[in-house]
Amino acid sequence: MNFPIVEKRKYFFGVSLVLTMTSIILLFVYGLKPGLDFTGGTLLEVEFTSTRPEVTAVQEALVPQNLGSIVVQPVGEQGLILKTRFVSEEEHQQILGVLRGLTTANTTSPDTATGAKPDIQIEATAGSNVTVNIEDATANENARPEVIEKRLETIGPVISAELRSRAIQTGIWVSLAIIAYIAYSFRKVSRPVQSWKYGLVAVVALFHNVMLTLGVFILLGKYQGVEIDIPLVVALLTILGASVNDTIVVFDRIREKLIRHSGRNFAETVNIAINETIGRSINISLAIVLTLTALIFYGGDSIHYFSLALLIGIIVGTYSSIFVASPLLVAWEEQRLKRRA
Repeated sequence: MNFPIVEKRKYFFGVSLVLTMTSIILLFVYGLKPGLDFTGGTLLEVEFTSTRPEVTAVQEALVPQNLGSIVVQPVGEQGLILKTRFVSEEEHQQILGVLRGLTTANTTSPDTATGAKPDIQIEATAGSNVTVNIEDATANENARPEVIEKRLETIGPVISAELRSRAIQTGIWVSLAIIAYIAYSFRKVSRPVQSWKYGLVAVVALFHNVMLTLGVFILLGKYQGVEIDIPLVVALLTILGASVNDTIVVFDRIREKLIRHSGRNFAETVNIAINETIGRSINISLAIVLTLTALIFYGGDSIHYFSLALLIGIIVGTYSSIFVASPLLVAWEEQRLKRRA
């Protein structure tokens, strides 16, 4: 079945334009929430072996340490992540001491406070010999660490500024490399559309994909406190590669059709190429989407938002390669013909 995708392109362009402009407006109104990688500071992740203190209690207890703005986030059932300004090793140990003090205050029982030993109830079957050393049991319990340090990351302001600069430069160089590569690959098909236009259209589609993904994370940063860090930048670069791969597959089929049927109408050629590749694009993307969905639910907190960014990017990238990039070539060519007429 031949779907009139190129013929209905105005509807697809309208949806993409509204979503892209919304993301741009959100970017200027709310902005991205930069993470530790781009602002500098210290990230400390701890896990409590007993009852985890309340977030507000931790924040209040750390106020006398003069750590500036402190962000405390629960992780799992027993963990906490603390984000502060850049701290020294002495301040790091003071933070751990404060957390241990909170844990001791929360776990002190009436028997421990009065010095009385806890009662232990033992059930034994007839004929068995049971020996219990209450002092050893109590000592082992008290020896358990109440606060376990799982991760410590410290990034200075100079390094964070360099990371931010390199992330922007990487995105620019990747876009230029894509234009150059596609222009070279399509150099033998310069009619009716010049080869460099394929590359430029691919970059426009990539901008569309990245902006829609960022739009979601701007909202997550505003209402859920999700931050932009290096793993998310890696996810965005991965989206660029995956999206341009889908777009090039469609472009390659267009090139093949143009070589074999040079006299056919360009819009008709593009529509046939899209319909011949749409099944392949959706099937491959669906397999990736299922994998990423599993990672979001079962992959753990460390890759949760990385997987979410990839999931959004793959879905949007598949949409743009089919409904935006190739129809945009047709729209560009029609505008050129109208100007010449």
